[in-house]
Amino acid sequence: MRSLIIIICLALPVQAVAQSLHVRDADTIVVDGTPVRLNGVDAPELKTRAGRDAKRWMVNYLRGRSITCDLNGDRTYDRWVGVCFADGQDIGAAVIAAGHALDCRRHSGGRYRHLETPAAKSRIRRARYCG
Repeated sequence: MRSLIIIICLALPVQAVAQSLHVRDADTIVVDGTPVRLNGVDAPELKTRAGRDAKRWMVNYLRGRSITCDLNGDRTYDRWVGVCFADGQDIGAAVIAAGHALDCRRHSGGRYRHLETPAAKSRIRRARYCG
């Protein structure tokens, strides 16, 4: 019975409130030492100007805010995957609406598509895996 409870708990989304935060780029943040890939967000790479601008925006947007993440249990590379919130606002939605990232339909199911800006669509190359 105890094993079943542990398995059920591992399958449930996990929410954590951040004590420390580091921004790797516009689609990856490190919350209390745990790297989190923002589910459904396709941000430009840091080697591009758009990527550096997006990271700068993200740092400024998150500064001083309370961060929580709902992790879905998936991992990609060294990162957990989830949806994170800044003072209750979806960070993925915010970065896309601000024109610094695109919706990654493959992972978001298209939930952010309506937030993509025309400028971002013309300036940012969509990752192949986001289709």
